[in-house]
Amino acid sequence: MGKDFRVGIGYDSHRFVAGRPLVIGGVHIPYELGLAAHSDGDVLIHALCDALLGAAALKDIGTHFPDNDSQFANIDSTRLLSRVVELLYQQGWQVHNVDCTLVLEKPKMKPYIDEMTATLSKLLHLDPTNFSIKAKTNEGMGFTGMGEGIAAIVVATIEQ
Repeated sequence: MGKDFRVGIGYDSHRFVAGRPLVIGGVHIPYELGLAAHSDGDVLIHALCDALLGAAALKDIGTHFPDNDSQFANIDSTRLLSRVVELLYQQGWQVHNVDCTLVLEKPKMKPYIDEMTATLSKLLHLDPTNFSIKAKTNEGMGFTGMGEGIAAIVVATIEQ
């Protein structure tokens, strides 16, 4: 019998606010605005967590890390991702492949994508050649296009 594969899709978005650091993909990015959130607001990791949890049919990030629980206030989202990976392993799953898209006008992500890839693939125990991050603009349309925030979409496959 062959391996069991599953696919999950994750989405997250946060609006920009002043007075917070900008953290995306576990990387601190110099910018005058950060993202509003209960945790550190790492939109990419939040979407990644939801993709992995969804693939394993383990509900969503809010179920495991509710935004009304003070223990998660301003938490580094890499800690949340590490916990999600532990949950997958406990169920006999491991990450096979991840494809991410960030949607934002600025700041430009290209200088940070390699560091994000290295950080996240390490946390996932995944070869970096099986992890992809792309950044796209929204051509001035919608909340991301008008520079009000960032959205992230992630597709992940897991195998047992």
